[in-house]
This record gives sequence, C-alpha cells and structure tokens, in this order.
Amino acid sequence: MATPYLGEFLGTAVLIIFGNGVVANSLLKFSKAEGSGWFNIITGWMIGVGMGVYVAMACGAPQADINPAVTFAKLLNGVYATPEAIMIMIAQIAGGFVGGCITYLFFRGHWEVTEDQGIKLGVFCTGPAIRNYGQNLLCEIIATFMLVFVIFAMFSKPVGGMAPGFGPFMVAVLVWGLGSSLGGTTGYALNPARDLGPRLAHAFCPIPGKGSSDWAYSWVPVVGPFIGGGLAFVVAKSLSII
Repeated sequence: MATPYLGEFLGTAVLIIFGNGVVANSLLKFSKAEGSGWFNIITGWMIGVGMGVYVAMACGAPQADINPAVTFAKLLNGVYATPEAIMIMIAQIAGGFVGGCITYLFFRGHWEVTEDQGIKLGVFCTGPAIRNYGQNLLCEIIATFMLVFVIFAMFSKPVGGMAPGFGPFMVAVLVWGLGSSLGGTTGYALNPARDLGPRLAHAFCPIPGKGSSDWAYSWVPVVGPFIGGGLAFVVAKSLSII
C-alpha cells in the first residue's frame, strides 16, 4: 500500500492539519488559544513540517517533499521523471485540500462566532500584509529560494551526512526561522500545495459567512515558490552543492 504518492498525500495533509490548525487556534473566536500570536503560529507550522515529513517517509515517500516547489527543484536536478513529479505534485495538492477540510470540521462552531471573513480565509491560505502583487511575488520568490537552497546545502556532501531522522527536524527548524524572519509580508507560503489545497477547501466547505477565497491573489503563492525553487536549483548547481 505504501507509495510515494500516498506518502506525499498523507504528509501534506498532516502538514496542513497542524498548520491550518494553529492559525485557527490562534485567531478564531472563543478558541482557548485566541490571541496567542505569530510565535505560536510559526511554531505550529514548524512542527507541522517535521511531522509531515516523518509521515510521508513512513508511508512510502523517501524524498518526503510535501511541497511542489521542492519537487520541481528536484525534477530539474534529475531526481524525478516529469510524469512522476506531476503525480507527486497532484498528490500534495490533494493532501492540502483534505487537510483544509479536516480543519474546517475540527473547528465547527467557531466559524459562526468569528465575524471577520479575512480571519476565516487566513486560517486556510496566505494573503499579503500590503497588497502589491509584484512585491508580494518577490517576497515569495526570495523566501522559497532560501528554503530550497538551504535544504540543498543542508544535505550536501561538504556538510556531511545526518543521523537517520534528523534531517526532517532541521528542515522544520529552517521553516520556523523563515517564518520568524521573512514571514510577515505574505504569510510565507513557500509551498503551492500549502496554499492552493486549503484555498480550494475554503471555497468548497460550507463555512458560515466565509466570503471570497481571494482567487485574484491565489497565483502569487503558487508561481512565486516555483520560481524560487527553480532559482535555488540553478544557484546550487552552479556552486556544485548538488
């Protein structure tokens, strides 16, 4: 039963349940964690990344990307054939959608008492602090470049091998650092499946008073990470890191 597609699907679903869950916990009305702030949110996402990678690996995905931008960079590096990479990306987006739907189910009762439509959308997907599509795109490109380039550096030969199971922990710490340093402008999507899958869930689920899914912005957290991941491959290859 274990396959790379199942692993990527389940790992991404776990990522979103933790990630969307910590945002909901921090923002929705009458949650016991309401108002707990940005540090709590980025910590929840950090844990979601680590746990998602462990689940993906355990369920048949040895690469455990749980991120189409990472998969794309590895495709450019010859890790995947194109059809395999496309199927993995589809599995990741599907996992993001399911994780978003589970978040909706878990927090039923809190949607009704939360009046702010922006908060409800923000549980599921990213949005800019200041809407400027060019600048927002640049932020996502740079942040995802830092994610993918540093991942390549972490697992490079000059750094040396890591103990089994330690790599996912370090990737999680990296995501925590990126949220702390670069997350405030756009919500640091870094991951097309992290944004598109739950955004589809927001559009699909019968969330009371939910408002728009902001499709006008939705291309930014998809296109930006793909460009950032591709640039990270080019730079890492030119420096012989990979």
